[in-house]
Amino acid sequence: MPNSGNPRQLALTLSHPQSFAREDFLSGPSNAVALALVEAWPDWPARAVALVGPDGSGKSHLADIWAAEAGARTISAAALNEASLPGVLASGAVVVEDLAEGGIDERALFHLLNLAREEGAFALLTMRTPPAGWKLALRDLASRLRALPVVTVTPPDDVLLRSLLVKLFSDRQIAVEESLIAYLATHIERSCAAARVAVEELDREALRQKRPITRALAAELYRDRLP
Repeated sequence: MPNSGNPRQLALTLSHPQSFAREDFLSGPSNAVALALVEAWPDWPARAVALVGPDGSGKSHLADIWAAEAGARTISAAALNEASLPGVLASGAVVVEDLAEGGIDERALFHLLNLAREEGAFALLTMRTPPAGWKLALRDLASRLRALPVVTVTPPDDVLLRSLLVKLFSDRQIAVEESLIAYLATHIERSCAAARVAVEELDREALRQKRPITRALAAELYRDRLP
């Protein structure tokens, strides 16, 4: 039987590639130390450094900035294994992304750190939690990770969060009013990941309803959510 109701407007989900260039990185108190470390290379406190922060905090962006400067190869922790080691340090620098307790090939990581030390190579290791508290089966690896200098990226302050929201809308070629930015900054989790989700959700809902992205639309979506 035909549907006699009004057809539901479908919003197309379009990809919006994120730039990881240095000029697109928004700096603030939450990431100033990490950015300073990246820009100080090769004058680092050690050849291997741990970059710690929550998901969506900008670790990958910082790692990409450094990789471009240092000519580093990037490999995910999930892809790191002993068979992959020979080519990992070919350029003399490597980024290992998303290391996590219980989700790594401990022997491969230990050999990589040893190899980097022997060859005088640089390594930037990104992770969500400091490695000092990890429970690892390989005691020598645990000792090596505890000795790494740790640089932490913390949640953004209010100024940085608002700047990020403006940039995320701008990346989608959407001009928004300050009242919307102020509303979102107090109604979403204080994180870069939450800002990205909010912008995507508002863009999708505005397309579906054929409405502009305004504070009123945001209030409809977020009025029942805790700041």
